[in-house]
Amino acid sequence: MSTGDTAMVLAAGFGTRMRPLTDTTPKPLIKVAGQPLIGHVFDRLRGAGVAKAVVNAHYLASQIEDWVAGVSTPRTIVSDERDAILDTGGGIVRALPLLGEDPFFVMNSDSFWVDRGTPALARLKARWNPAEMDCLLLLCDPAQTTGYDGAGDFVMADSGRLIRRKLAPPGSKALAYIGGYLVKPSLFAQAPPGAFSMNLLWDQAIAQGRLAGLAHEGHWLHVGTPEAIAEAETYLKRTG
Repeated sequence: MSTGDTAMVLAAGFGTRMRPLTDTTPKPLIKVAGQPLIGHVFDRLRGAGVAKAVVNAHYLASQIEDWVAGVSTPRTIVSDERDAILDTGGGIVRALPLLGEDPFFVMNSDSFWVDRGTPALARLKARWNPAEMDCLLLLCDPAQTTGYDGAGDFVMADSGRLIRRKLAPPGSKALAYIGGYLVKPSLFAQAPPGAFSMNLLWDQAIAQGRLAGLAHEGHWLHVGTPEAIAEAETYLKRTG
């Protein structure tokens, strides 16, 4: 394996904002444009030539397992989290033995993006520089999103290094994190046990000048509520 040949797909959450749809269906399996959200994510992985994926499962885990059983490419393994919800960081730590020693993608399973030009995952791999970064986040201009009403999460310097929007100078252009990144396994060496958010490790990387970003050349579909499904489908129909 080499950089980006493996991916971690986060699919363990409760999807509370998507209720009542998620009362009986895990959010990654909610359909948008005729396909489960996680299916759109796997389309991006296949397009990037990812050979192996690890999907974590907690809420309604058996449904996630059934979906994974029908995936032929990439080779996909379930990381079982039925015993505890581990959040975005703890879930990756549990799956590390399955992910290997090379930098890997991490993907949210409940949103997806539309590429324009070179696919985003290929651009992440091309931008990756292990001498300068421990993690490389995919970001998007909030104006190029559907279903997202935030002000952005990070401000990116010309060098690509990131700082939190709230710590940036007034008037700085903020970009939204859109649920995909490349990361070194070594970033997790000092991770705490149990559940924790990746924000903890991202802030550590920021302090060391080793969290980088890449602006997406395309559009992000943030499908966080039942109403956002129709918004995403309208965008997809309009853009073909």
